[in-house]
This record gives sequence, C-alpha cells and structure tokens, in this order.
Amino acid sequence: MGTAIKERDYFFDNARFILIFLVVLGHFISPIKSQSTLLTTLYNFIYTFHMPAFILISGFFTKGVAKDGYLLKIAKKVLIPYVIFQIIYTFYYYSLYDSQSVKVNVFDPQWTLWFLLSLVFWNLLLKLFVKLTYPLFFAIVLGIAVGYSTQLGTYLSLQRTFVFFPLFLLGHYLTNRDFKAIFKPWIRVLALIFLFVLFISYHYWIPDEAKDWLLSSSSYEELLGKKAIYGGLIRLGLYLAMFLATFSFLAIIPRREFFFTAFGGRTLYIYLLHGFILKFLFTTKWFSAIQNNSYYFMLFVLALLITLVLASNPVIALAQPFIELRLTKLHRWFQKGRK
Repeated sequence: MGTAIKERDYFFDNARFILIFLVVLGHFISPIKSQSTLLTTLYNFIYTFHMPAFILISGFFTKGVAKDGYLLKIAKKVLIPYVIFQIIYTFYYYSLYDSQSVKVNVFDPQWTLWFLLSLVFWNLLLKLFVKLTYPLFFAIVLGIAVGYSTQLGTYLSLQRTFVFFPLFLLGHYLTNRDFKAIFKPWIRVLALIFLFVLFISYHYWIPDEAKDWLLSSSSYEELLGKKAIYGGLIRLGLYLAMFLATFSFLAIIPRREFFFTAFGGRTLYIYLLHGFILKFLFTTKWFSAIQNNSYYFMLFVLALLITLVLASNPVIALAQPFIELRLTKLHRWFQKGRK
C-alpha cells in the first residue's frame, strides 16, 4: 500500500521537473545563443536561477548530514556515477567528434558532470561549515574570494563548487515553514514582478557577457582583465540577483499534482543522460536547420520531449545499473514483459 504524497512533496517534485526542463533547454540554447538577442536574454535569465535553485533544493535534503555513513552514501549515489559517466562521456565524445586521441581525466568534468563532483564537495564542506558560528557569511566570503584565484578553473569543478556553495548551505538550513512562507499571494506577485523585471533587464540593459559570470567557472582576471579588483563587488551583486531570482522562481511553483510531478524524482537520470542526445543532435542537419531558419520554438518542443522521454520507465530501467548500480527496475520490467 502506498501512502498519499504530501502537498510539499508535490512542490519539490514540480520544482525539480521544471528545473531539469530548463537545464535541458538552456543546454539546447547554448551553442546558438549569440544568434538572437532573445535567445541570449532567455539563456542569461534561466541561468540566473535554474542551477542555483537546484543546488538550494539539494541542500535542503541534507538534514541527515550528521548521521553515520552519510558521506559513504553520497559517494555511492553521486561519486561512483560521476566516475562511470565521466569515462562513458569521454569515449562518446571521442567517437562523436572523431577526436585524434582519447584521454580519460576524472579531474576535469565533462560538460554537465561538474554538478555531481561539486555535489560531493558541497556535502564535505557542509560537514565543516555547520560547525561554524556564521556559516553562510563565511561561505559567501569564500565564494567571492575564489574569484581572485587564477589556478582553479574547471579543475575538479572547484571554482563552481565554492561559488555555489552558499546556496547549498542555505538550503540545508531552510525548513518546510520557510518554503511555505514564500507561497503567500503578495510574495508570489512580487516574485512575478521581479522575474519580469529581471528578464527585461537582461534584454535591454545587462550586457550579454553576464553569461560568463553566471557560469561561475572563470576567475575575475579572465572576466575583467586589469579591472579584476572589482570582481568581488560584481559577484556580491550576482549573489543578490541569484538569491532573489531563485526564491522568486520557487514562489511561483504550483503545489498540486500534475502529470509530470512523479518525474521530479528522476532528475538525476535526465541530467546524466540528456548530454548524449543533445551532443548528437548538435552534429545533425536537423539542428542546423533549426539554427539556420530560426525555428527556435523547436528548442522548447525538443527540450520538453527529451525531458519526458528520459524520465520514462524504460529509460530509467535501462540506465539504473549505471546510475544507481542496481537492476531492480530492469528486473521488474522483464517480469512484466513475461506476464
């Protein structure tokens, strides 16, 4: 017998599904964003909150960090899949793009895999920061300070790890009551207004180079050159925008059940697998046709279709051995097929 899902669980599942759709959409837009001002605006708008919101929610579900075996569980659920898919993607890209040589490097994450590696480090940092008196303050200071280093870059995803850690840490400290507070009608109205103003600002006033800041993988020197000293102030302002955009997005997420609600618990599958499809599509005449004829609406359609397909039971059953290191769903699938 199954128990009824609580309202707040609908909220988190809805949020995660919409966010993973935006991740796929953002990655679809990425290679052609410079072709259209509207695409660039949409890309920057999405990137202001989609990963920050994902990271905040991931932090929310770390209440058991003090329990024995917690880090071992994280290693099994996150680190092992990261290594497996880092190797698979390395050979996949080698084959797809006819590279001259293949080199497996687990210390430099392939495309989307940075999130998994950072997730491991965020949990490690969490064990340390929860012991501090003002953890969020020091996390923000650290996130600002790392931008002055020119040594981190994409290595072990360290730059992004430290920059986004305040969101993960804040998520850990948030409670259900905190989330319910943002569902008040007047807050939702303000959230919609803020998101609208943010979108318009990206379109008319904020320079396109904002995308390089939103990715959070570059040093201030790379972004500003000789004016790198001002990088800390810009990142502080970016933190403010990310926090406001993240909570504004979450405030407008519906709390009732939809057809996609159940898929919210399958976002890891979608996140890990969508790179195979997108990278292949980028090499096809089909994607070139979308690009050359400005059929940008097709990006939305394809992103939604891919998100739904990758959340389907057959895909989950086939991918589970690589992601969860289990054969449960595949076994059940075969059992149903025999009946």
